[in-house]
Amino acid sequence: MARIYAYITHRGGVADDTAAELAAAARKIDPTASPTALVTGWGTELDGVCNALRASYAEVWKIANVALAYPNAELIRKALVRVVAPGGFVLAPHEHLGMDLSPGLSIQLSAAYVSDVVGIAGIEGTELKVIRQEFGGQVSAHVRCDVSSSAVVTVRPGAFQPAASNPAGGTVVDKSNDVGALTAGRRYLGTLEAEAGDVDITKHSVLVSIGRGIQEKENVAIAQELADALGAAVSCSRPVADAKWLEKSRQVGSSGKTVKPKVYLACGISGAFQHLAGLKGHPFIVAINKNPQAPIFQVADVGIVDDLLEFLPELTSKIRERQEVAAK
Repeated sequence: MARIYAYITHRGGVADDTAAELAAAARKIDPTASPTALVTGWGTELDGVCNALRASYAEVWKIANVALAYPNAELIRKALVRVVAPGGFVLAPHEHLGMDLSPGLSIQLSAAYVSDVVGIAGIEGTELKVIRQEFGGQVSAHVRCDVSSSAVVTVRPGAFQPAASNPAGGTVVDKSNDVGALTAGRRYLGTLEAEAGDVDITKHSVLVSIGRGIQEKENVAIAQELADALGAAVSCSRPVADAKWLEKSRQVGSSGKTVKPKVYLACGISGAFQHLAGLKGHPFIVAINKNPQAPIFQVADVGIVDDLLEFLPELTSKIRERQEVAAK
């Protein structure tokens, strides 16, 4: 079996949650795999990321270069091509950087490319069998891909349950000298941080999140009443923010905020991957949607098929009743 690599994204000295998920995905390709983590960057924070990954990976390849201080996909491609062994598999998260990095990397490695994978059935002969979702998650497509040479695969965040971490026993291998000088046609200018809103949804352990199913702005109050009863905050999917029913700072998803609540109530949210990309840390998901085929039910821990405009007030009432009894 070819060597399997996982490209790890990180920020502020902390590896993204997808790091452990990519290790789980690698073992779906080959149960005996001992995947290698690829970490690029610069500075002391890079050492902290590499050391933390030793709990999930037997080998962590550190690629330090001042040109990689900001994650530029053009430069990262050049670095990875110089260290990835011929015939190797490269897994990357299906997020902004992974989507920018992976197509060009597959070309430079003369490798097959499969994007946005949500399931892996393993290798059969020279074919990799994977599952992708089409039509906003309404259809699961079973795909066979010739990987007789090599493959680059992007994995949807949250699609694979990471295994429990082991004591840090992996080895960090410095591959920086193998990369050499790196130059690119584009350069990093700066980062624009989104303006803070009246509520910071990233700080709440419970979120009541509303989608298109809330129907109109006046109904947002229904979700707010439930959030008040739970001591939670109200967040939303993109259609609600686009309609200006809630401010942009409350949007969860690839074009909104990334959140790590303990409990996430998805109310009238279909569950497109762009929204789920904003959920980290594997929260307990309660989905409420009147469409039983909504993709959100595929990732929910509890699914409730009902009209949220009827269900949420009833749930709020029951919670208030329990709180009154507990207070006596």
